[in-house]
This record gives sequence, C-alpha cells and structure tokens, in this order.
Amino acid sequence: MPAVVSSALADELAVLGEFDAGACMNCGVCTAVCPLGLDLLPRRLLRHAVLGMTERVQEESEAVFSCLLCRACEANCPAGVHIAEDVRLLRRWLLGKWEEAH
Repeated sequence: MPAVVSSALADELAVLGEFDAGACMNCGVCTAVCPLGLDLLPRRLLRHAVLGMTERVQEESEAVFSCLLCRACEANCPAGVHIAEDVRLLRRWLLGKWEEAH
C-alpha cells in the first residue's frame, strides 16, 4: 500500500510544541553522528513525521524511545533543526496514542 502524504501528523505535533522537522534537508549528517548508529534516527523518522506517515512513526516507537537525546545530531545539523525537541514531541505524541488505545 503506497504512503499517503499528509500534514495531519505534523499539525498534531505542532500543537505539542515547536516541531521544526520540516526544515530538515535530509542530508544525513545527523544519522552519521548518532552514537546509537541506528539508520532510522533521526533523518528517516523525522521525514516520516513530516510526510504524515503515522503508522510508520508508530512502528518505530522503540527507536524514538531509544534516542539518547544527546544532541550530537543537532550540533552537526547544517539546517539547525532542533532534533532532540522533535524527538521529545514524538515521544509525547506516541504516549498520547498509547493512552488513547488503553
């Protein structure tokens, strides 16, 4: 099933705080310096959120909560994206979805 691009998820995240993942240039510098070495963090994860791929973000909740929030990615981001804050917002959103389901 093809992914459907939607701003709904980014809009939900923006209500929780400043979600600036849309500024990501998808250059991969953040992924290269991530101490966890997870290919998903943060580049693909933020792209999934920006494109409104809700199910993909939910499927990757383990990676979201694995992030160390060390900000190595932010320190090297040429676009100045506040990656750690974006991950925090994704955590809050995922916890809210989990609470809704239970």
